[in-house]
Formats: sequence, structure tokens, C-alpha cells
Amino acid sequence: MSADIRTALNCLRHPSRFMPLSRTQLSRVHTGDSIQNISEKRSKQSTLKIVATTLIKKRSLVPARWNEAVRVVGMSECREVALTLAHAFAADDYARYLVDDGGGASRDHRRSAEEEDKWRLHVDILTYTVAAHSMSGLVTAVGPECDSVALWVPPGKQLDGWWTQLRSGMWRLYFQLSPEGKKRYFQEILPLLHDTKVEVLGDRDDDAWYLVYLGTKPNSQGRGYGARLLQDMMARADAGNRPMYLESSSLLNNAYYEKFGFEVKRDVFLERGSAPVRLSIMVREPRVPGCKVAYAGPSPMAKRLAGRKGLKG
Repeated sequence: MSADIRTALNCLRHPSRFMPLSRTQLSRVHTGDSIQNISEKRSKQSTLKIVATTLIKKRSLVPARWNEAVRVVGMSECREVALTLAHAFAADDYARYLVDDGGGASRDHRRSAEEEDKWRLHVDILTYTVAAHSMSGLVTAVGPECDSVALWVPPGKQLDGWWTQLRSGMWRLYFQLSPEGKKRYFQEILPLLHDTKVEVLGDRDDDAWYLVYLGTKPNSQGRGYGARLLQDMMARADAGNRPMYLESSSLLNNAYYEKFGFEVKRDVFLERGSAPVRLSIMVREPRVPGCKVAYAGPSPMAKRLAGRKGLKG
């Protein structure tokens, strides 16, 4: 610790030793000390106080690099990551399709209780999903409080192993979902998404990076966090000459992903609800490392709909 910092800290610990001189004290100052010297001492003391206060305020246990750098998230942060996704997808059609089974309460207080139950189930589904990806996939985040997160299935990896299903809690969905919810998830969604991915990618199905979720907290949007997560994985995919695959749950999201070189290959629909839910299948082909690529801009419709929301990838 430098001498100036030690002096500054002592200034805070023992302020009486560094108080400005009063008129009486000034009259008793040794004749060798000029008014200019006294003024310089007081100015230095004030500066040291400011430096010490600033040093103490900036001290934080949150690693500074988390503000900018993309990092891998482990099981210990699953709940925080799940809450980020839960808020990002709170109004998402696909997310509501999993928890809305078509039933409704007739009274206001019962309707309110149902909404709270649906929110808790929404968070639980995402918590199990994040845990499964932490174990057998990859979870990346940026921001000091997991402000933006992405769930990935690396090439050749699967999340349906019995140990992953057991430890992540995914097995609990069979008991937590309503009878209609179980039909939607196990009989419709899982087979449809699996078969569509195989049909679209063909022989490259096991060779692609699969983006399952990308979401940013509402109060952290507009800072470029989502782009940073995408670009981090795009560099890795390009280095391995691998495609990237995702399902987008809205036209707003399509516009966002198109800016990074993703193209819509087809649309699929979930049809057990009162209205069909569209999922757009998007693929980004690998770029040759070292070559600059001008990514295609969004389509005219996508430009009109462009905006920032939680992204289903």
C-alpha cells in the first residue's frame, strides 16, 4: 500500500488529526510556516479524504470482468440464471403454452392464485432446464448479476441421459404439469422439436451448436449483452466449421437473429392451445475464420417489428 493511500485511510480513521486549522490555530503557527504552506496542507488533506472515500466505495466482491466478459455458469448459479430467463420470457407465447392448459378460474381471487402458480411452475421449468444444461450442455452469461444468459447444447451432446434428468429435476415435470401440460410437453413439443431438427440439419444434426434459450433481464436490455453471448459462440462455431441452430418464438426475435446471419428455414406450430404458437426454425452457416462477413440485414417485415425482448433460441 502506497504512503498516500495509507495517509488517506488514516484521514478517515482519525479525522480529528486532519481537521482544517482554525483562526486561533493559525495565529499559533510557527513563524516559519507561511499561509501558502498551510493552504497547501489543507488542500492535500481534502484530496486524500476524497481518494480514500472513492477507494472504499469502489471495493466490491463482484469480479470486475463479469461486467463485460462472457463466462461459463455452473450449477451453483442455476436459480439466478433461471430467474433471468423467467423474466425475459414472462410474456412469451411459447412459455405460456407450457403452463396454460386451457382451464380458468371464475373468481378473481382464484384467478390470481392460478397466475402465481403458473409463475412458480414457469420458474421451476426453467430452473430444471438450466440445471440440465449446466450438467450436460453449456450455460454462458454476461453481466454482474447474470443479466443475459444463453443455454447451449454442444455438438454431439444430449440432455436426455437418466443421470442428467434425475439430478437436474427434469423428472419432476411429469408430476408438476397438468394432464394437458404433460401431453403438450411430452407428446407434442419434445417429438416435434427433435424430428424437425433432424429434418432440417440432416447429417449435420450432431455437428451443430444448438441455442435453446437466449434471454436478457428487462432492465438490462439495450446494453449489447445478448450480442456478446451470440458473438462468443459464433467465433467458436466458425472455428470448428459448425452450423448454429435455434427455434425462435416470435417475429421480433427473428429480426434480431437475422442481424447475426441466421436464416429462417421453416415454421412449425404448436396446436393444442386455443391459438397456434409459431416457432421459426433458424440456422446460421459457419463462416471461414479470418474472413470478414457482412451479415445480411433483417427482412423488411423484420425491420418493422424489430425490438428488444427475451429471445427463445
